[in-house]
Amino acid sequence: MAKGVGPGRSKPSKFGWRFFGQELKRKREEAGLTQNELGDRVTCSGSYLGQFESAVRKPQLDYAKRIDAELGTDGIFERICTELIDGESDYPDYFEGARYLEGLAVAIHEYSMGFVPGLLQTEAYAKAVMLGAWPLEREETLDSWVAQRVKRQHLLEDPARPLLWVVLDESVLRRPVGGAAVMCEQLKRLAAMMRKRRIVLQVVPYSAGAPALPGNVKFMEFEDAPPVVYTEGAMTGALHDKPERVARYNRALEFAKAAALSPKNSLALIEAVAKEYGHERSSVAQEQSQHWWGRQWWRQLRRSRR
Repeated sequence: MAKGVGPGRSKPSKFGWRFFGQELKRKREEAGLTQNELGDRVTCSGSYLGQFESAVRKPQLDYAKRIDAELGTDGIFERICTELIDGESDYPDYFEGARYLEGLAVAIHEYSMGFVPGLLQTEAYAKAVMLGAWPLEREETLDSWVAQRVKRQHLLEDPARPLLWVVLDESVLRRPVGGAAVMCEQLKRLAAMMRKRRIVLQVVPYSAGAPALPGNVKFMEFEDAPPVVYTEGAMTGALHDKPERVARYNRALEFAKAAALSPKNSLALIEAVAKEYGHERSSVAQEQSQHWWGRQWWRQLRRSRR
């Protein structure tokens, strides 16, 4: 697979342009400068900066560096250009913006009805998820996608940031993605991260009835910017930053948390289901072993009668 090509990739996204423009306008106004005044300082016209702010023109790296220098923004505009706008990405366009903001977030609250979130997936589980969606894809391509997903998990190496609060539907635990062995490993990983107090995780049981949210939702909070919500479906995703819409999603997330089991009871359920998968895995292994020994016995019997 060529770099930058993958599931859901299409024409380049302008999310980076919009994010650059929003941040530029905010920082410029905080500095008490008009577009023309800042333009004079970075040797361009105020209308040209206005085109950056309105996402009409693609931000240029040399101007980004000058803006950082004038506004004292510690290289934020240069990083947006190099990482979000100019850099080739291994991620689908619809997810690229969310991936970038995920790295800036101080808190992530995520709800999933279908699968364990990517930040918590084991390699085997991630491979099974991708194989389900792309059953005819080449092995090396699937492996590269798995590597990209696992690479994102470096965010959790910090023991305190970001706060990760995950709410899973019980169906996520019960669906045998990849089989019993894969699920046993995946659920044990979730339990281990909960016991280390690295994540908060709650399970919405079947008994809670209709879910508060019909799909996957990621609510991200930042130190010096308003929260953002990312919603994802089948090979599509969208970022939402309008305050009223963000507030509605946040309210729905709160309802989901209220309907869920406590973290303590959720951990007990996860470990119980992992144990069930472990027994199933042992039974399958034992059955396979019995079949193997049966075949060996039959071969020896046939040889002895020759």
